[in-house]
Amino acid sequence: MAQLIDGSRIAKDLQDQLAQTILAHTNLGRRRPFLTVVLVGEDPASQIYVRHKEKACHSVGIDSETIHKPASISEQDLVALITQLNADPSVDGILVQLPLPKHIHSFNVISAINPSKDVDGLHPYNQGLLAMNKARHVPCTPSGIMKLLEAIDFKFEGKIAAVIGRSILVGSPVARLLLHRNTTVIHIHSKTPSPWALARQADLLVVAVGSAKLIDAKWVREGAVVIDVGIHRIDDKLCGDVDFDAVKDQASWITPVPKGVGPMTIACLLLNCFNAYVASFDKV
Repeated sequence: MAQLIDGSRIAKDLQDQLAQTILAHTNLGRRRPFLTVVLVGEDPASQIYVRHKEKACHSVGIDSETIHKPASISEQDLVALITQLNADPSVDGILVQLPLPKHIHSFNVISAINPSKDVDGLHPYNQGLLAMNKARHVPCTPSGIMKLLEAIDFKFEGKIAAVIGRSILVGSPVARLLLHRNTTVIHIHSKTPSPWALARQADLLVVAVGSAKLIDAKWVREGAVVIDVGIHRIDDKLCGDVDFDAVKDQASWITPVPKGVGPMTIACLLLNCFNAYVASFDKV
């Protein structure tokens, strides 16, 4: 049976280390890091995520605020708000909670964020730096996945990874990160023929497709490591994109849902915010 990759424990260790580092900075008389989250509309899941982020910020010594705007806000007004935050030297990180209402183009809003304050790592400039292996802010979930793999001493070089999903949030950037570590990447998406046959070649599966329990045992090579990014609620229980019970006897390591990838996403957001904070002092 697969061993569990305890994302909650690994994230806590990272946050504990970060809290000590931030304390060392404030003991020198520096202000605390500051994160601004922009929340548009009343999506319940987004509100929960934002509360988790606020709590995590507080736990490590990062000050935060949430600016809540109605779903009716115009794209122009939202961009104007971001422009104000860009100009505020006390704001180290800006995060616009996704998804946005349909009348607002996410690309335009993300592109308005100063890349140095883009702690989600989604600005085209930051995506370009990532592609060139010169990343400044790595998207949080892919960064967390890499740290989970490092925690189990996964040997990247020479291994085959199947990345299932190609979003800019997870699939595409994690494929880049794996390539930079000399992993051979098979990128599987909705138009891939015989996807399960390709996935079975992999030593590592990273699954981020947004479809509950899509991945069963036929996708998983004996002894593979399985990283499940998805999260869904079915019959009042949480599950991932991977059918955990069907796969657990095939894999060597697997992330649970919850308490797998999710906590690492928030921990890496905090780390990006801290790095933006440190960079702001270097500019002075």
